[in-house]
Amino acid sequence: MVEPFDLVIFGGTGDLAVRKLLPALYHRFIDGQIPDSSRIVGIAREGLDDDSYREQVRETLGKTSGADKAKIEAFLKQVRYRSLDARKDEGWDEFAALIGEQPEHIRVFYLSTSPELFVDICGRLGHYKLNEGKSRVVLEKPIGRDLDSANQINDAVGRVFDESQTFRIDHYLGKETVQNLLALRFGNALFEPLWNNAHIDHVQITVSETLGTGNRSSYYDRAGALRDMVQNHILQLLCMVAMEPPSSLAPDAVRDEKLKVLNSLKHIDSSNVAQLTVRGQYRAGVADGAKVPGYLDELGDTKSHTETFVAVKAEIANWRWAGVPFYLRTGKRLPDRVSEIVVAFKPVPHSIFSADAGTLAQNRLVLRLQPDEGVKLWLTIKHPGPGGLRLRHVPLDMSFAEAFGVSQPDAYERLLLDVVRGNPTLFMRRDEVEAAWRWAGPILAAWSASGEAPRPYSAGSWGPSAAIALIERDGRTWSEDSE
Repeated sequence: MVEPFDLVIFGGTGDLAVRKLLPALYHRFIDGQIPDSSRIVGIAREGLDDDSYREQVRETLGKTSGADKAKIEAFLKQVRYRSLDARKDEGWDEFAALIGEQPEHIRVFYLSTSPELFVDICGRLGHYKLNEGKSRVVLEKPIGRDLDSANQINDAVGRVFDESQTFRIDHYLGKETVQNLLALRFGNALFEPLWNNAHIDHVQITVSETLGTGNRSSYYDRAGALRDMVQNHILQLLCMVAMEPPSSLAPDAVRDEKLKVLNSLKHIDSSNVAQLTVRGQYRAGVADGAKVPGYLDELGDTKSHTETFVAVKAEIANWRWAGVPFYLRTGKRLPDRVSEIVVAFKPVPHSIFSADAGTLAQNRLVLRLQPDEGVKLWLTIKHPGPGGLRLRHVPLDMSFAEAFGVSQPDAYERLLLDVVRGNPTLFMRRDEVEAAWRWAGPILAAWSASGEAPRPYSAGSWGPSAAIALIERDGRTWSEDSE
């Protein structure tokens, strides 16, 4: 249970609110973690009233796991709706009066909108003094398109909400597997002594999707895979793998160590971008067993150079990780929907086994974030039975759902209540955002200056062949979990 709160979702009829935020709040409600006096207020430009908005939410929640009609109706009593335009005055007086009815409540303003509206919304919240008291603001990614625009947004938000009130959300950090990485590294004597360039050969981080851009085409074409996934989600995962042990789990202790990693990333620019990055764009193909159109066909624009796939060879210039490459890849219309981190350890220095016993494979620690969260440690063992010694590569497999007998909560369930509690540990600090853009910006600039189109790849494949060459010219291959 947390203190009573009002949670206001700007963009309350949008995809994120409907698909993630409202179901997450419902699941926290049925677990008894939301006080009865709390209110959830959807904000959008559509001219709905409370009842019509509740009907939309009712329909959405009826499709979720754990749906219960009586509990849904109880939850809907806490739901409100107000029609507002961030750039118009109409309705703001009434909205401010609604929030002011319960001044003792914690106030959370979740900006699930285009980043271009962050400044307008925060300006109006400040004008009506809704930033005072126990108020917080949640900023969805991406924050800006580059370092300059990110600074402009952060400056404007910072004039209304101070840094302690500002929560820059990355839902990947709320996933159980990411947090379990902290427990694995720092709660077991087995791993941390090996967590360095003397024992780790390389690291792979993959975030792949089978879907195309769908109804996000217009947004996606302005962003692309590097802005949409690499600059935020994937870099945050890299930080969690590579950071030094923090002195504690205090919010700034963890975030200070992540910042050091971001500041240690080797520079990629026009001098080396062709050797260290690959960008692609999907063409028509077969995905999920069905024929699908290409990106340009979906967009209706044959000239777009927006990348839907990125592979990067990143390196961290510090003592722990010198010489250890981090291979990053993400893309749309790939064969599988999977997010995972693979830590590949160095091979044994000398094999005592005969050639007919089989090959010695590298030990790998695989942390699966989705779809089935869990951890696998791949080991070499002897195949049981009489006769000659035969080697097998098998996993010690721990599925969270099987090990604990419960399905894992959605990351937003944890993160939303962390905002209410005022715990910023799993949220990005402003200097982290700036450091990420300082690394990503020159890559985007180099791609733009080259004038080259992204490499084509068929929907349903693992991206352009150049992405395979990126890792194989180093004598390595992209990991498949079944190996």
